[in-house]
Amino acid sequence: MKLILISGPTAVGKTALGIELAKALGGEIISGDSMQIYKGMDIGTAKPSAAELSAVPHHLIDIADITEAFSVSRFIDLATAAAEDITSRGKLPIVVGGTGMYLKLLVSGSFFDADGANPELRKELYDYAAANGAEALHDRLRQLDSAAADSIHPNNIKRVIRAIEIASGGATKTDRIEQIQGAKSRFETLHLHLYCSDRQYIYDRCDRRVDSMLQDGLEGEVKALYDRGLKDTPTASQAIGYKEFYPYFEGLADLDTTVSLVKQHTRNFVKRQTTYFATFEGKKVVEVTDNNRGAVTQTALNEAKGFING
Repeated sequence: MKLILISGPTAVGKTALGIELAKALGGEIISGDSMQIYKGMDIGTAKPSAAELSAVPHHLIDIADITEAFSVSRFIDLATAAAEDITSRGKLPIVVGGTGMYLKLLVSGSFFDADGANPELRKELYDYAAANGAEALHDRLRQLDSAAADSIHPNNIKRVIRAIEIASGGATKTDRIEQIQGAKSRFETLHLHLYCSDRQYIYDRCDRRVDSMLQDGLEGEVKALYDRGLKDTPTASQAIGYKEFYPYFEGLADLDTTVSLVKQHTRNFVKRQTTYFATFEGKKVVEVTDNNRGAVTQTALNEAKGFING
């Protein structure tokens, strides 16, 4: 199946580009954001607006309650099924998102080939890394096997997870092989990666977006979900823009401190995203600046037309 993937860090303009391409190419959008799947988490996840959702069909948005755990394997199953459905109707699936691990495993096919020795542990570790970052996962390995941790880069999540499995006694000798052989993807993918070399520019965009979210009612949205037990949920509780409010609601922090943390954690996430997306091979990098939005759309459209007709 042919599939277009639009990736990039938070606030770089992925949603707008995805909608423009979908309109121009007869496409439908599959969300590649691990938190936009949750009902009620709208403002803080920068979920597409009602107008954007009505402009082109969207998939994997508002499909789960905050009380549900959501795994990378479930995302791959649902995203693949959505792509099959879209393709069967003569439309083009366009995956748009910033959850790097979900996207990489979806288009590479390696998750299914890697699955085997300890599926439950492996899924838990992928989800832990998606929520907490590669460094946190690497720290878990270091606690189990410091020598293995020294030999594996934190960003090589696949090898880190395999090493944790081995250290935990859950992997076979065959599973110790560092390189998975024969992993095949079900997709022929054009990966358009939006990149901003001016890191301060994207950080400023993140800060302004947080301010806009607050004006749109972010505090009230988080409070309503907090009152429903968001803090104790298995996956949704880790969302940036939400978890920072828990101490505030409990009288342990003031609003200014909370907002500063949201901005800081968002910028930190941008840094992690940038680092992780650098590991993707074969992507078409499209530079984003303050005044080249039209050029970005045209470049992406040209690449997409060549991909479809090629």
